[in-house]
Amino acid sequence: MDADSVSLLREVLASTGWLERTRELGLALRTTRSPGGLLLVGTPDDEPWHLTAHLADEARLSGLSQLSPTLLRWSPPANAPAHLSVGLDRLREARHGETLFVVSEEEAPVPLLEHVDDARRTGATILALDGGDPNLESLAHDSLAVPRLDGPLSFDGAQHLVSSAAGDIRRIGLRERLARLMDRVSGPHVPD
Repeated sequence: MDADSVSLLREVLASTGWLERTRELGLALRTTRSPGGLLLVGTPDDEPWHLTAHLADEARLSGLSQLSPTLLRWSPPANAPAHLSVGLDRLREARHGETLFVVSEEEAPVPLLEHVDDARRTGATILALDGGDPNLESLAHDSLAVPRLDGPLSFDGAQHLVSSAAGDIRRIGLRERLARLMDRVSGPHVPD
């Protein structure tokens, strides 16, 4: 999905609340303190390669080095390049200031949930983009569930919006911050 497609998706979703939620999750990714401390993991059958690539691009383009992700793989091949050879054992080293971002459209398998719980206990921030998995969401500090319905947002689209929001470095003015605060306090504006 290119920048124009992401922009079009933003226009389509402008009044749905999805933009705000993907933006919140994207901004939460920035709390990672150091390059490589943003750990991405998926399921054994679906590793988040695509999102990892987009976050790497956002880190480079925005100058936000903390967005440089580390893809955690279930079974990295012995001859894989260094950036593709990081296994789940990296989670044993997860610590405060690092973020574990779990990306799983399917229900997270028990071994993944155990690793997530261990990383949370060692102080890592847990974020999740999922398909509505209550077990995963109960472990996450913040999560965004994208249900598999014929709605306006697909799981792939959500990944694009989150990564784009993470790298968005425009300054938000006082007026926009106050408007967002008012929206949160009063609820969404419903047209007559």
